[in-house]
Amino acid sequence: MTSKTLIVINPNSSQTVTDGIKHALDPLRKFGTPIRCLTLAEGPPGIENQRQADLTIAPMLELAAAQTDAAGYVIACFGDPGLHALRDQTVLPVAGIQEAAVMTALTLGQRFGVIAILPASIPRHLRAFGAMGVLDRLAGDRALGLGVADLADPNKSLAAMIATGKRLRDEDGANVLIMGCAGMAQYRATLEQEIGLPVVEPCQAATAMVLGQIALQLSHKGNPDA
Repeated sequence: MTSKTLIVINPNSSQTVTDGIKHALDPLRKFGTPIRCLTLAEGPPGIENQRQADLTIAPMLELAAAQTDAAGYVIACFGDPGLHALRDQTVLPVAGIQEAAVMTALTLGQRFGVIAILPASIPRHLRAFGAMGVLDRLAGDRALGLGVADLADPNKSLAAMIATGKRLRDEDGANVLIMGCAGMAQYRATLEQEIGLPVVEPCQAATAMVLGQIALQLSHKGNPDA
């Protein structure tokens, strides 16, 4: 057990989203490193375009710097705002949930599909996937037409997510799915059961990666010959 804490930052101001992330990460707490989920009060209620994402970077960096017990960081927005800036700011492990989700999906299937929130999100995703060099593994990126706030209501969102996932599977040929927003965290198990494909929840993927990096760093410090 370490006294240092993995800091997961939700760059929007929705506590409901943060609570969903916190619940999704419960299975990972058994590895011993404490996990603290924070809400960026200065953020918008939901991050739905590039401008909103970019405006969260400066206050998010300040919030991260204020966490004096940090062992690592996760940026919990599917767009990874400030990912490289935070990596410049700290020597600690930092993961963005979009990058981590794609990297995880590539280990689970040949072609990944993304369930996005709004059509305007898709160009941002494609820019990121292009920068990662993984467009040839992308089966499709389909939008629900719902905002971040709508995701908290299963009556509005769950059926649409299942239908979109099935289209990615049947029409686009995806054999692994990525949930394209941190606000979808509560629905991963249901989606996986209904669609019959592996479903990557990005906050879980990023947190698992950083926990592994923290554990390896601690092992190295404890064993000079490691």
